[in-house]
Amino acid sequence: MREILVLSGKGGTGKTSLTAAFAHVSGNKIICDLDVDTPDLHLLLQPTHEREVQFYAGNEAQINQAGCISCGLCKEMCRYNAIRHDDLDVFAVDPIRCEGCKVCVTFCPEETISFPEKHCGRWFVSTTRFGTMVHARLFPGEENSGRLVALLKQEAKKLAKEKKIDCILSDGVPGVGCPVISSLSGADFVVIVTEPTPSGRHDLERVAALCRHFRTRAGIIINKFDLNEEQSGNIEDYCRDNGYPLLAKLPHDTLVTEAMVRGLAVTECEESAIGTEIRSAWRKIEQLTR
Repeated sequence: MREILVLSGKGGTGKTSLTAAFAHVSGNKIICDLDVDTPDLHLLLQPTHEREVQFYAGNEAQINQAGCISCGLCKEMCRYNAIRHDDLDVFAVDPIRCEGCKVCVTFCPEETISFPEKHCGRWFVSTTRFGTMVHARLFPGEENSGRLVALLKQEAKKLAKEKKIDCILSDGVPGVGCPVISSLSGADFVVIVTEPTPSGRHDLERVAALCRHFRTRAGIIINKFDLNEEQSGNIEDYCRDNGYPLLAKLPHDTLVTEAMVRGLAVTECEESAIGTEIRSAWRKIEQLTR
């Protein structure tokens, strides 16, 4: 089973649009959107939910007002200032500030502070016109995105095994943080999408360094290469000097935006230079991962 992961060092490079196009031009696969904080692959693939599961992770303190004697010990001991105290002498936990350290739960003399699991979001198994899709959505500001990413990857592998599918195509998270590291776990090949700007080059190098650290093979796509051919040339030199295959140089094309407005992958639209390049890039990826 192959897992192909599409990453970028920053948001807005075209990573998700490319993933949607790869989902269109590829064969049998499981599609997985690992960007659980700000997912948007569903906007292009328009999934129909077949299964919805609530996601619980971490814990949050809650004060039982019936048993609270208003001693104030919890407020005194909380280093995160997560205990509110109002004019009516009522103590309550501020869920935004609470870090789940459990100090208040442990030291409450009346044992009246509970510590339930926190409802952080939900995840889905859906059908799309390109195949089965596993995806999720964290509630705003919630943590444990890395844990949810790991859960989605596990579910995608389980479905691929059940359906006898040998490829998982994952849209990863931009950047190099915890959910990106979780996304990289078990991946066979990473497609790094960059753009020809100084910040694009810098972020490319950060993602590439992360792939090297985890010994994961990677190839590079330069999106909108013709907007700055000098910077594109510098990125090509970087690929050649560091042994990264250059999978494609995609031209700037307003067809991408037109496809997004219509809820389509760009390769579903009329024949175009960018569509041809994307198909060629996918063939190279398949050759590198067989």
